[in-house]
Amino acid sequence: MGYSKDQLLARLKELQIDFSQYEHPVVLNVEAQAKYVGNMGGALSKNLFLKDKKHRYYIVSALADTKVDMKVLSQRLGLGKGGLRMAPEEALGEILQVPLGCVTPFAVVNESASHVSLLLDKGLKTQECCFFHPLSNDMSISVNVQGLDKFLKSIGRDPSYIDLEANPLVGKDQPPDLAVLVPSGSTVLPDFPEKAPSLQDSTGNVSAGNNSASGTAKAVKPSVNVQNVKKKSVDGQRPSIPSADAGKFVEELLDRASALLLSEISEDSIKQHGGLLGAEVANNFRKCLTEDLKNLATIFKNTAYTEGFYAGTHYQTKRP
Repeated sequence: MGYSKDQLLARLKELQIDFSQYEHPVVLNVEAQAKYVGNMGGALSKNLFLKDKKHRYYIVSALADTKVDMKVLSQRLGLGKGGLRMAPEEALGEILQVPLGCVTPFAVVNESASHVSLLLDKGLKTQECCFFHPLSNDMSISVNVQGLDKFLKSIGRDPSYIDLEANPLVGKDQPPDLAVLVPSGSTVLPDFPEKAPSLQDSTGNVSAGNNSASGTAKAVKPSVNVQNVKKKSVDGQRPSIPSADAGKFVEELLDRASALLLSEISEDSIKQHGGLLGAEVANNFRKCLTEDLKNLATIFKNTAYTEGFYAGTHYQTKRP
């Protein structure tokens, strides 16, 4: 059983770490959090939970406006351009032992997170205090970096502050500057049904060009052809949306979007450039939009899941 919010707050008081706490409704990202604590005099933070191909996990805690390029960070860790991705939803409960939207540097207090590497934005040091969730996203606490460091050292962690916006050369004569921060141990979770990864807090600030942020999506050839495009694109039916499968949801949207795109291609263009023009355009269309749409669908699913979770918890506490 992992630490609870109350246990963490008690631990901070025991260590005589100064902090202020602010209760608020459940928030799922920095923008929502800002509505409640954005004017309280502290810097907001975004916290990303990542994994690499060898099942090693990372928490990246950064100022909300720090740009985190996943490809660059992956190279600096010595993992190659596509070595990092968002950790799967199941890992939140199994490793960090927090629900969706609650990633925080304080989660490394749990024994199950002992092999999770914590990368802290050096920009945090420039702030008088910073806001983090105390293992639960219905509260924010403000603490300065001295207090955060004291907490981390109390559990045997040596804080590592890095410039997350740096982009040093990595090559034969320039070894990865952050390789020392790669965890020595890995955590292999039980096999779960394949799901799209969880997006934590303000993931909109992660570099949009990073295809690895939401898994390895393969380009799929359009399931439509030039001859029956128009018939398929004007049937007027809404797609059936599988609520728990973001991948199928995106595939259906892309099928219909591809059909619509192809229907706009004139017969003259097809004759001029060849019968394969439409299929080629549609395939490129898929490649460009698959990751963005999958991320949006996953955010939608995670939002619904989290709101349902807290609604159920609230209902149980209200029952006589």
